[in-house]
Amino acid sequence: MAWVDGATLARVGVWTDDIECCDAVEAGAVRRFAQAIMDESPDYAEGAQTRFGGPVAPLLFPNHMLRRPLGAPDLVQAQAHKPDFDGVVPQPGLPPLGALAQLPVVNGGAEFEFYRHALHGERVRFRQRYAEIRETASSKGPLVVVVIEGEVRTAAGEVLLRARRTLLRRPEQTA
Repeated sequence: MAWVDGATLARVGVWTDDIECCDAVEAGAVRRFAQAIMDESPDYAEGAQTRFGGPVAPLLFPNHMLRRPLGAPDLVQAQAHKPDFDGVVPQPGLPPLGALAQLPVVNGGAEFEFYRHALHGERVRFRQRYAEIRETASSKGPLVVVVIEGEVRTAAGEVLLRARRTLLRRPEQTA
């Protein structure tokens, strides 16, 4: 059975609309993130005077800013009662991939290209697209490779980082 059809391939290369993060780069969130990654640079502290024009966030921080606003539905909790739910929810803005969305998924890795730090107080938005969707053969049967590219920018349109994530989906073998 072919898992990647024409309708799925038609989604490749189409950027989502910009999605604005519900919060600006906030000092408390930056502090918690810096502590979690064990990088407590003085450049991240509120009031820091840096070569970047003020206090900044760690380079990877904007990639983790997309959170659901207070009061918005929790997509994980909405599915938690289903016995087959594996915790994977749709990527914001990306159209679902039909039958592929039901296949078990494994993280195939991520690559990041950094342009600059986000400054405290900046508004951030992002967009993403399917860069590649292909089916390939493996020693254990078919494997579907889904590559998602994302771009995180300031509200003024300046690129902060680009991300490329690979998801591996394996159809379950039938006897």
